[in-house]
Amino acid sequence: MKKFLLVVLILTVVAAAASAFYVYALLWQPVVPQPAPRPYFIVSRGMRLHQIADSLQQAGIIPDRNKFLLAAKLVERNRPLKAGKYALAPGLSLKDLLSLLRSGKSMEERVTLPEGKTSEDYAAILQRELGLDANEFLQLVSDSSFARELGIAAPRLEGYLYPNTYNVYWGATPREIATMLVREFQRQLDDSLRARIAASGMTLHEIVTLASIIEGEAVIDSERTVISAVYHNRLRAGILLQADPTIQFVVPGPPRRLLFRDLEIDSPYNTYLYPGLPPGPVNNPGIKSIRAAVQPARVNYLYFVARGDGSHVFSYTLQQHLNAKADFDRVRARVRRERIKTQPGPERREDP
Repeated sequence: MKKFLLVVLILTVVAAAASAFYVYALLWQPVVPQPAPRPYFIVSRGMRLHQIADSLQQAGIIPDRNKFLLAAKLVERNRPLKAGKYALAPGLSLKDLLSLLRSGKSMEERVTLPEGKTSEDYAAILQRELGLDANEFLQLVSDSSFARELGIAAPRLEGYLYPNTYNVYWGATPREIATMLVREFQRQLDDSLRARIAASGMTLHEIVTLASIIEGEAVIDSERTVISAVYHNRLRAGILLQADPTIQFVVPGPPRRLLFRDLEIDSPYNTYLYPGLPPGPVNNPGIKSIRAAVQPARVNYLYFVARGDGSHVFSYTLQQHLNAKADFDRVRARVRRERIKTQPGPERREDP
């Protein structure tokens, strides 16, 4: 009997030692290859544990999904794996890898949101760069209660998402990012600028709306205040603004050359049909356009037209404007003819 008990004891010790060795090897043995097959791994929001295991194995980051799943049950099983983009170091063990994916310490991305772009443009950029849910972001932009929560007296956040370059953790939520952009907008409005807006006779919403039109028109910084003056003068005179950026806002799809039929679109944003400013901003302007909207140049221009090189010709009278527009139309026609000549085509024949 004693011999039997001794054999059982020895077998138990051996089994325990073997189990301990197996668990040690399972958890602490390096599994991520050197070099790692990729510098990062993405856990998308809503991914389940088995999906993460499948993705890790398919990417060549781990050799065996089943061992990963077993390790996940053995180590801190009550801590979920968090969505994020994680930097991978070669030689990580399963324990190290699980700790990383449970930490939520996502990689930081540098994202640029340019001036003059719409919230739809921003949603596309953020989805591409950060894996953001674009639809959820756009729903927040259109949520008036969320705007009020952030201190914005407007039905939408269009115009208040400040364009800038941001360092953002991959996997940040749409709410976190929208809040960050609005807070940056509010930070840009210092006390001096807020005082000038209050003294301008226009509301902040009207200023931002006008600034968005200026942003849509201006290419050269020095022209911003002059463009602003044209619109201020037309508002005072009761003349339709006839601002192309307001039409671009209601035309579906990416920006394109406007057609005469576009100017007939029945929308309150159509400043060719409806007087005054549109109901709200048509893009997200930068601080230079906001300042220009508050402090226009002291000029009496009522019209402007593009030269074709980014600058504009400004005019006092309609006849001056029509002459400048005719000059631009001739430039555009010449450019179009030259472009056609340079395009390859079968048996192209020059006119006599």
